[in-house]
Amino acid sequence: MEKKQILVIEDEEDILALIHYNLVKAGYRVECATSGEEGLEKAASLQPDLLVLDLMLPGINGLEVCRRLREGHGGEAAIVMLSAKGEEADIVAGLELGADDYVTKPFSPQILLARIKAVLRRREQGPSDSGPLPVLSIHELVIDAGRNKVIAAGNEVELTLTEFRVLQLLAGRPGWVFTRAQIVDGVRGEGYAVTDRSVDVQIVGLRKKLGVCGAYIETVRGVGYRLKE
Repeated sequence: MEKKQILVIEDEEDILALIHYNLVKAGYRVECATSGEEGLEKAASLQPDLLVLDLMLPGINGLEVCRRLREGHGGEAAIVMLSAKGEEADIVAGLELGADDYVTKPFSPQILLARIKAVLRRREQGPSDSGPLPVLSIHELVIDAGRNKVIAAGNEVELTLTEFRVLQLLAGRPGWVFTRAQIVDGVRGEGYAVTDRSVDVQIVGLRKKLGVCGAYIETVRGVGYRLKE
C-alpha cells in the first residue's frame, strides 16, 4: 500500500522539524512549506492526502489557505489545523470553512499523530463503504447525504462540511434532543475538543442559510438542539 502524502504548512522551524520527524517515523511521505503561498502551490502540485496547517502564517494566513483549498485549490485533502490556545474564534472559523480537525499548541506529537490517523481513517471509510447513503426528506428540507446536497424550500443551499454534518445528524432523528457534546461526538468523533460556543456558531450559520427552514432547528434551553418532527 502506498504511503499517505502529508503536507505540513508551518513557519516555526522547530515545530516544523518536530512534526516532520514524527510523521516520517510513522511511515508517511512528508513535504513542508513555511508560508501560505508556498503551501497553496505545493498543495496544488502534490495533491496530498492531508495537510497539517498552522493558522498563524506569514503572508496568506491559515484561514485563507483553508478557504482556498476548500474552493478547489489543492484537491480534496483533509485538513488538520494547528492553533495556539486562546484562538477560539479562529478555530471556529476554520471548522466552518471545512477543516476536519484541529490541535492546539503546545501539543503532543502522539496526539497529533492520533488525530491525523483518525481523520485519514474517516476519509478512507467514506460513504461507499456502507452502501448508498439515504436521502432524508423532512418538511421542506431534502438532505442528500451521498451528494452532500441540501434543498430548503425548493432552493439549493451551500453549506460547509461541518454545517452539513450537524444538519445530517439532527435530521437523522427528528424530535430527538441532542446535547452540544453529542453533536460534537456525532460530527467529529468522540473526544473531539470543540467548545459549546462553536456548536452554537454552527447552528446560527445553519439557521441563516436555511432561510425559512431554519426555524425547524429548535433550541431546547439548557439541553441542546433538535430538528422539529
